[in-house]
Amino acid sequence: MGPAAMGLAELLAKGQVWRGLDLAVAARPGLPSGFAELDACLPGGGWPRGALTELLLEGCGFGEFSLLMPLLRDLCAKDLPVALVAPPWLPYGPALAQAGLRLERLVILERPERPLALGEQLLRSGGFSLLMVWLTAPPPAAALRRLQVALESEDALVILMRPASHAHLSSPAPLRLQLSPLAAPAGGLCLRVLKRRGAPLNDPLHLVLPRPGRACHAVSRPVFSPAAPGVPVLSPVA
Repeated sequence: MGPAAMGLAELLAKGQVWRGLDLAVAARPGLPSGFAELDACLPGGGWPRGALTELLLEGCGFGEFSLLMPLLRDLCAKDLPVALVAPPWLPYGPALAQAGLRLERLVILERPERPLALGEQLLRSGGFSLLMVWLTAPPPAAALRRLQVALESEDALVILMRPASHAHLSSPAPLRLQLSPLAAPAGGLCLRVLKRRGAPLNDPLHLVLPRPGRACHAVSRPVFSPAAPGVPVLSPVA
């Protein structure tokens, strides 16, 4: 095997390039999503570490938080802090606790003026295993690139929640998924892989989600819904 062939083999092994019909080999194993059919579609077999993930949402509160619940539960169980930056609604503490999350490992920053800049600061602090950042307006391209570059040297995960109307905008995120609710009675999520490292995926995934707080009479509200007066929520950290 010549030097050029050996160089290509090394790049393929590192996941820096991939054959057109193949799923890329991730440089680091991903963190399991809790959904085998989704993990099978993701390079690294799960949510990617050291790379941006974008979830493009057709609405809010229809299951996107439940999709990430297995990841949140696993990280909290390992005593790894998680930050929620600019969530549109406050999570409902009793439902999260019932789902197995350790609430003391969650930090909420409600209304930062510059969510991406704050996310970059939190990432560089090295104190968080996962950042979930909600964006409503199209972010500056330079801010997205800075966050992606900062993330490449970290072992953390950053998940950006964006409106589905941003799907046509370019992004440095290696993984972009579009989420929409499935119609009743099936319920759950329709998930389309808009971008991943490797071959495109044309067919959508239909995921059935556990929805903590909706099937239990002791917990009357879902984990992610508008706060109502007089009900307990997680206290935000300014």
